[in-house]
Amino acid sequence: MKPRGQGPRDVDEYIAMFPDDVQKILKKIRALVRKTVPKAEESISYQIPAYRLNGILIYFAAFKNHVSVYPAPRGQAEFRAELSTYKGGKGTVQFPIGEPIPYDLIARIIKFRADKLK
Repeated sequence: MKPRGQGPRDVDEYIAMFPDDVQKILKKIRALVRKTVPKAEESISYQIPAYRLNGILIYFAAFKNHVSVYPAPRGQAEFRAELSTYKGGKGTVQFPIGEPIPYDLIARIIKFRADKLK
């Protein structure tokens, strides 16, 4: 058992903290990262899943009402229109739980980030 206040030790433990419907979303995002960038190093950073490839590739996290992906390329022309329909701050995008998750968009964000880190 983890000491109180200690975060998850790995991504499996992180995902297991959530209800089944949210676990499915997180597992699918994890699979997208692994498929798109198989050499990315998986870890927990800031108590959320993190992936590195010559720098920070992507983080994802679940909250009560949404799943977030960081960093999101909001300023990039090729993503601006699609990302504008979702809440989020500079560098983040929030996908509401209970609505269709745009996995194709997330996969393109992952690829975009990987290309930037080459």
